[in-house]
Amino acid sequence: MRPLFRGQKGTTMAKSDRVLVTGGAGYLGSVLCEHLLSAGYRVTVLDSLHYGQHSLFHLCNHTRLEFVYGDARKEETVTPLLREADVIIPLAAVVGAPACERDPWLATSVNLDAVRLINRLRSKGQLVIFPTTNSGYGTKSGDVFCTEETPLDPISLYGQTKVEAESELLASENAVTLRLATVFGMSPRMRLDLLVNHFVYASVTDGYLVLFEKDFKRNYVHIRDVADCFLYCIENANRMVGRSFNVGLDAANLSKAELALKIKDFVPSFEIRFSDQGSDPDKRNYVVSNRRLREAGFEAKRSLDEGIRELLKGYRMFGRSPFKNV
Repeated sequence: MRPLFRGQKGTTMAKSDRVLVTGGAGYLGSVLCEHLLSAGYRVTVLDSLHYGQHSLFHLCNHTRLEFVYGDARKEETVTPLLREADVIIPLAAVVGAPACERDPWLATSVNLDAVRLINRLRSKGQLVIFPTTNSGYGTKSGDVFCTEETPLDPISLYGQTKVEAESELLASENAVTLRLATVFGMSPRMRLDLLVNHFVYASVTDGYLVLFEKDFKRNYVHIRDVADCFLYCIENANRMVGRSFNVGLDAANLSKAELALKIKDFVPSFEIRFSDQGSDPDKRNYVVSNRRLREAGFEAKRSLDEGIRELLKGYRMFGRSPFKNV
């Protein structure tokens, strides 16, 4: 393998074209792989298809796509794939606080141990771009402006595993970590548990939402902006390695109530009720700065309004639920 991405040591960096994506059939991965292929990269996906998804069927015509059915935690599976990769994007994860609390052992082995395995086996000339979460900022006030220098204090197992994996990678060579805001938008492997996706879905199915912690703030980002950001990191790794970057939309630091009311602009019949019952397991309540990423040359641009319109269109394609008679 030719030497790549030695930017931290000041050596020459070669163009990369072979990308290994673990968990590439997931919500983010199925969109990212499409963007990578469109940009001319050769992509190998490793995925256990834990949810039985068929989210990469539409990409099977690409000769530059390879798929391996397997477990990102198994050394005998990962080792030969790493030999053929210039860039590694570990997306395989148990995502979200509730899912991690449901199976802590699985969450730790996938979110942390699998990343440690890749970091141990990879050549130090290979670039790793790792998605983590800005829920690692933990319990903050909605008045706190979080930058990459803000101390991390995750309170959920999900946040803890992601923060620890990020720390290990940044202590190694040739790694970039992306602290993702709450992602929204349609995907071939759709997720309805993400806040924007969930609120819009509730608006057109149930027609109402009971909202707790209405003033808690979050940052949001469109899934295709996230995919574009990964490509940008590959192409500009020499000036990004060794650092973390918040990835969000600066115009979308909104409270949960503000988000729900924005959706009501598109679905006027949407009924919103506020409640004192309920809590976010991540206790996310902060405003996030994406200035470092913008200064590095990338900025998220797809608006919440665009995302809401997209989701409303997508949900019309769901048709009738197999579990309802209406």
